Amino acid sequence: MPRAFTPKVVTANALLEGDVVYLDAQGHWTRDHAMATLIEDQATADIRLLEAAAQGHEIVGAYLADAVAGPNGPEPVHFREAFRTRGPSNYAHGKQAALRADHGKQAALRADHGKQVDAPVD
Repeated sequence: MPRAFTPKVVTANALLEGDVVYLDAQGHWTRDHAMATLIEDQATADIRLLEAAAQGHEIVGAYLADAVAGPNGPEPVHFREAFRTRGPSNYAHGKQAALRADHGKQAALRADHGKQVDAPVD
């Protein structure tokens, strides 16, 4: 007996920037996983993947990734896909730039707290 189809999204990397992108309902690429089309059957998945592959002037490496319906749109199932939604892990640009600023503020707060705790008492 064949396994039941797991819902999917079409994902790839933008050719020029390298960003992770997802195919939306209109056949355009979005960088927001929640805006991707959640595909519910194998025939549609095959067609959408062929459509994506034909856009080699915009993307590279299109494939189907498992996803589930979430309150704001499709959500990744596997760790790898969840990791890809956050962008490059080098913090230099893109989606993770805000995280870097946040970590810097947290480190400064910890450092300030440490100075107060370690300061000599008169």
